[in-house]
Amino acid sequence: MPLWYSSAREEHLAVRRAAGLFDVGHMGIFEVSGSDACAFLDRVGTNDVSRLAVGRSHYSYLLDESGDVIDDIMVYRVEERQYLVVVNAANTDKDWRWLEQQRAAGKFTVDLRNLNTPEAGADWRMDLALQGQASLAILTALLDQPTSLADLPYTGVQRASIARCDVFISRTGYTGERVAYELFVHPHQAERLWSALLEAGEPHGLRPCGLAARDSLRTEAGLPLYGHEIGGPLNLAPYHIGFDNFVKLNKAADFVGKAAYAEKAAQNTLKMARFRVNERGVRPCKLGDPVLDRRGRVIGTVTSCAADGEGVLVGLALVEGAAAQEGTTLYVMSLPEKPPEPLKPFAPIGSRALMPEAATVLSRFPMRKG
Repeated sequence: MPLWYSSAREEHLAVRRAAGLFDVGHMGIFEVSGSDACAFLDRVGTNDVSRLAVGRSHYSYLLDESGDVIDDIMVYRVEERQYLVVVNAANTDKDWRWLEQQRAAGKFTVDLRNLNTPEAGADWRMDLALQGQASLAILTALLDQPTSLADLPYTGVQRASIARCDVFISRTGYTGERVAYELFVHPHQAERLWSALLEAGEPHGLRPCGLAARDSLRTEAGLPLYGHEIGGPLNLAPYHIGFDNFVKLNKAADFVGKAAYAEKAAQNTLKMARFRVNERGVRPCKLGDPVLDRRGRVIGTVTSCAADGEGVLVGLALVEGAAAQEGTTLYVMSLPEKPPEPLKPFAPIGSRALMPEAATVLSRFPMRKG
């Protein structure tokens, strides 16, 4: 997937106003099945798999023994004893090794298969994401049998045939849109499905979208990216970013890292703030750039920043708890890639000094639509 097909802003707006199509075939896809599949996933994941009905999915985390995040994942229950687990591409090998270790340690009767590899044969899968309010109409036009996608609830998943392609369809995504779908398809059918979706979606304003729009959409929606708002150099956890509701400390099953996680969460005083820079045309800030109060004291760190559909910078930052309150003014300092030389006693007239940009804290998540 390229950074963009036309422009990041056009693709961002297409998703918000109509629909966008993303090739996310790089994501890792595992199958977990067998008599102990539920118990195994409850042991390795923070969310409560025992309460996940067939045909539904949920967001969860893999933690290590220290309570730190290994990865954030999606779990789809497609049959009574069959689950799909989608993991971040960069973590696929690491996650696989860790799951294998946990299976052996717990002596679970469970089968693990990597479905994002040719060795999976007919079950080989990759992910295409169709996101935005026009997505339902586009998919409905391509259904090969009378299946009502309108009844598919948010986080629901079902099997269907679309444009003669066998797919798992889930109503999930990474853009903040409520009308949003992910299509798990065999790679040999992916090109046909991609072309059929673009053709059917053209009258609706569908556009192919790249990595830049994917990042700006999820940042605008306040969604975390592994390595930025999860894990990464700041070692961030769900309790930092307002996602601790996906860690079920009271579920019946014990999970790896539970005690250590609970202890760290109880001691945490930092929060994630979603902000919007007050002026246009300023240099984007990036992971690691400082966040200041009005007196210049460092109170936090930027984790992500991108331009929204209006071309205004929006971002996420880990800050002292009080500074995360909606309406607070923050000052974000966009540091150059190469630090400037130390200022001389007399700076030349006309030279430029580093200045922070004022930004306003927004609600942690945008108001949901649909």
